Amino acid sequence: MIMKNCYRGVVLATAMLSIMSGCSYENNYPNDQEKEVKETMNRSAYIDPAIDLSSKQTISVIIEFKPKPAKVAVIEAEAKGIPLTLEEAEKHVKESHLMFQKELHELLDKNQIPYTVRHKYTTALNGVSMELPANEINRLAESSSVISRIYLNRKIKLDPPILPF
Repeated sequence: MIMKNCYRGVVLATAMLSIMSGCSYENNYPNDQEKEVKETMNRSAYIDPAIDLSSKQTISVIIEFKPKPAKVAVIEAEAKGIPLTLEEAEKHVKESHLMFQKELHELLDKNQIPYTVRHKYTTALNGVSMELPANEINRLAESSSVISRIYLNRKIKLDPPILPF
């Protein structure tokens, strides 16, 4: 009986030690990953983690601006009880595009970084799709007052539904 209680005590103590040691924090990130995690946390704009920010390869991205599309902004303002006309909301959308153009000129044109704006979106999304070197995305995200999110532009294909026979 004493041996059984002693055995239980040893098992319990071992379990407690393993649990407690498992709870301690260890930094398992290599220096590069730790730096990237800190940069992501400090950044005001969300950047899709699928984007390799160290690559010099030109990639296609979709950039979403902070101001919502005009109709969405009006609906959200109405829900909050804030007066906003469609004309005012459309003006905010146009201003965000103009501001982004100025930022592109300051950040990319002056540093001779190649880029191409492919499409401008104002209805379902307020933003642009563009191509630029992946390693310049951080520069753009950190310096822009307009950008909310940056996503990798990728094609998504849905399988057609299976029809019953």
